[in-house]
Amino acid sequence: MKTIGFLIFIFFCFTGKNWGQTKDRPIFPKEGMDSSSFATVIEGKKVNLYTLHNGNITVYLSNHGARLVGLSVPDKNGSPTDIVLGLPKGADYNTSGGSLFGPIVGPYANRIANASFDLNGETYNLTTVNGRYAAHGGPHGVHRTVWDVDSLSATKIKFKCVLQDKYGGFPGNREIYVSYALTHRNELTISYEVTTDKVTVVNLSNHAYFNLNGEGSGSILGHQLQLFAEAFTPVDKSLIPTGEIQSVKENKPFDFTVLKAIGQDIETEDNIQLRYGKGYDHNFVLAKHKFSNLHHAARLVGDLSGIVMDIYSHEPGIQFYSGNFMSGKNTLKNGGRDEYRSGLCLEPQHFPDAPNQPAFPSTVLQPGQAYRTISVYRFSTVGQFNMK
Repeated sequence: MKTIGFLIFIFFCFTGKNWGQTKDRPIFPKEGMDSSSFATVIEGKKVNLYTLHNGNITVYLSNHGARLVGLSVPDKNGSPTDIVLGLPKGADYNTSGGSLFGPIVGPYANRIANASFDLNGETYNLTTVNGRYAAHGGPHGVHRTVWDVDSLSATKIKFKCVLQDKYGGFPGNREIYVSYALTHRNELTISYEVTTDKVTVVNLSNHAYFNLNGEGSGSILGHQLQLFAEAFTPVDKSLIPTGEIQSVKENKPFDFTVLKAIGQDIETEDNIQLRYGKGYDHNFVLAKHKFSNLHHAARLVGDLSGIVMDIYSHEPGIQFYSGNFMSGKNTLKNGGRDEYRSGLCLEPQHFPDAPNQPAFPSTVLQPGQAYRTISVYRFSTVGQFNMK
């Protein structure tokens, strides 16, 4: 018994150091949210709220868009803090203004120029945004799909959806699985898998808006950000990559190779890239990337909360969006508003417009192959390690 007790003590010392312990919660529904008002029916399918919990972290998810609704982690004082922006009711996400809060985006995340691409001699036309490009699969993207729950436990949920050939303009009957899981290392992992019966293109990511000081707590410009990227892909006025890969050392505001405040250079008036994006809305090329294992992609530090989020991924790039078009139109779960730059997105991904850019890493998926990728979000606080 002494040995068992000692092992239990060691386990909690390792997993709970400097972390506030929160009371166990049921898998469903989320405490503090009216599940009956969150539940809804979209296109004849039931939408529900699901909760994962591992003793330190609590994750709130919806099968509408395989969506991350909330994510509660302890701050530097051990207080649970919801760091993901979300909306209070399930129906709120089924609108143009609410659909991109926290979902899986695809079948092709980010932009495709002219809403078209050629593949094996055939041209595929997609739904456009403003008549100029396709983005996140458009109105037929998986963020608007009600997914099936394939499996569920206290710390893991697996969503499934099936897209028919030419749905949204993309080729192939595609079977897509996305799993969210909590680990004892205070990590949230998102695993993706896609198969197809026809050659197609695939690029999936998660579109959560983060504020490490807490949902509705104000601007993210004081957050410290480090991107493990020595280059980025410049864009044109439509925010489509030009095909160039530019060193961040040649464009100082885009140099996040060491931790710096997001707001430090964001208002640099003579920077054409920041003017195009009205801030940061760019793909960063991850340094020393290896497809066979996870690469350290980003580190984000809440300036008030002391919460640290490290992102690791198989992906060759990460999109950083600094909330430039947020305008306070949506009410958040805590009653606040999605004010200007009150959230940011960090989306591990392949590069935007890769189907039209042969020099970019390929997003082509062949029949008989499987698209598999993992992104890991690891949480800690500033007191747990040397930030330098």
